[in-house]
Amino acid sequence: MTTEKLHFTDLTEYHKYLGLKAPEHPLFSVVSISSKKTDSTCADLDIALSSDFYSISLKNIISGEIFYGRTKYDCRNGTMIFMAPKQEIRVSGLNIESTGRSIVFHEDFIRGNSIKDEIKKYNYFSYAVNEALHLSPKEEKMIASIFDQIEQEYTNNQDEFSKELILSQLSTLLKYANRFYHRQFLHRKESSSSLLDNFIDKIELYMSEEQAEGKAIPSIEYLADSMAMTPRYLSDALKIETGKTAIENLHIYLIDKAKDLLLQPDASIASIAYKLGFEYPQYFARLFKKKVGMTPSEYRNQVH
Repeated sequence: MTTEKLHFTDLTEYHKYLGLKAPEHPLFSVVSISSKKTDSTCADLDIALSSDFYSISLKNIISGEIFYGRTKYDCRNGTMIFMAPKQEIRVSGLNIESTGRSIVFHEDFIRGNSIKDEIKKYNYFSYAVNEALHLSPKEEKMIASIFDQIEQEYTNNQDEFSKELILSQLSTLLKYANRFYHRQFLHRKESSSSLLDNFIDKIELYMSEEQAEGKAIPSIEYLADSMAMTPRYLSDALKIETGKTAIENLHIYLIDKAKDLLLQPDASIASIAYKLGFEYPQYFARLFKKKVGMTPSEYRNQVH
């Protein structure tokens, strides 16, 4: 069976694919999918999905397989599944019990908020974790209650307080999930960090401790050497784990940092390019448009 590959860049097209009405917010939604829907869309299909969203799903999976990156994801007894932007999840013959719910939010929804740094600490969004979170009935009831609060705020007529309230509830949800994951792995050997985690750590070390403004972007050769690998081996290994090469993962990191810097209205596009290590602002602008679909200036205007 041929695997169908789909990538979603905005929530409207994602809702349309699921046969749902347009989202209440362009960057945030709560999605409910019944077992009938999965029977018709997933049970007989092999689909590889990726997006620019975070996804937190609460569902009981009866049958089917899930691969997160290139690793099989154990979802037999799982209740919660987490997915990060740009990461690929492949589902085959998926069937869920009753109705599953997902909180889906674009990475730009949390940009500029403390939760963006908070979420990096939660390993359950990482390729290193290869099983769903199993909740006790009491824990599932608690998580469902937070889902209900977020969904209620989402479906209300949204005002200037809506985003702040949703982010607060979302932060609480993530903290509880972190507690339950620690409990789940308490009597097991913790999963080691994924290769992608180590790769990003090396980039951040270079950017934060070694790079003065104007220093070049770290080369794949430099990063591979710092990880005691050859560039070819590093790129091949990342391709196996994430479906993307070393340079593609480096570009994803740089674009994400660029979006953070573009929140600063006084920073020029050129200064942001130099800060990230681009020798020429024009190259930065071309890469940004290729990956995001708009120029850095257009993105800044849209966000503000």
